[in-house]
Amino acid sequence: MPSARPASKPKIAAKPRRTRLSREAIAEIFQRFSAADPEPKGELEYVNAFTLLVAVVLSAQATDAGVNKATRGLFAAAETPEKMVALGEDQVREAIKTIGLYRNKAKNVIALSQQLIDRFGSAVPQDRDVLETLPGVGRKTANVVMNVMFGAATMAVDTHVFRVSNRTGLSMGRSPVEVEEDLLRIIPPEYGVPAHHWLILHGRYVCKARRPECPRCLIADLCLYPAKTL
Repeated sequence: MPSARPASKPKIAAKPRRTRLSREAIAEIFQRFSAADPEPKGELEYVNAFTLLVAVVLSAQATDAGVNKATRGLFAAAETPEKMVALGEDQVREAIKTIGLYRNKAKNVIALSQQLIDRFGSAVPQDRDVLETLPGVGRKTANVVMNVMFGAATMAVDTHVFRVSNRTGLSMGRSPVEVEEDLLRIIPPEYGVPAHHWLILHGRYVCKARRPECPRCLIADLCLYPAKTL
């Protein structure tokens, strides 16, 4: 009886080689962003740390323009945690009903407002880990508040930052946390605070999801994206 052939090992596809940008190229990218827009600003409207926190919570799965339209009246009536709680969930829900997931968001806005009153004397804590304990506040929201309100060199990775980072070669991360870690490691310290806005705005208006506008891109010659538009 012939001996059985040894079972062949399953073939494992080789991982594609992924190229990273050089340190010099990374520095040049952020130098160009800085020269073009020295003081970038986010597009959410707010009047203080509390309203910024609420606006960012509401911006999940919604556009900044849509959030601004809903919050102008809301913040005119309730710009503090106490006033927001007094307004009540029903009125908050009515004010933001044009925003996606508005029912759950209204509940979170009232809950986080009450927690700010009970736990922090109505102040927004200047600590990302503590912010993440508030209802409706995840890592991205906490990073935005720390960066915009308190000048921390944090990186909020939304869909725009994720796309730009992977297209250009700034990051090889396969998750928002991986991209965040990559960016915090490689971005020159002098650009640590504004870099968050540059990447978001670049993704929103130039390096778009469906058809990036490469001909007018500031960093097209440095970008490693192979499918550039002409």
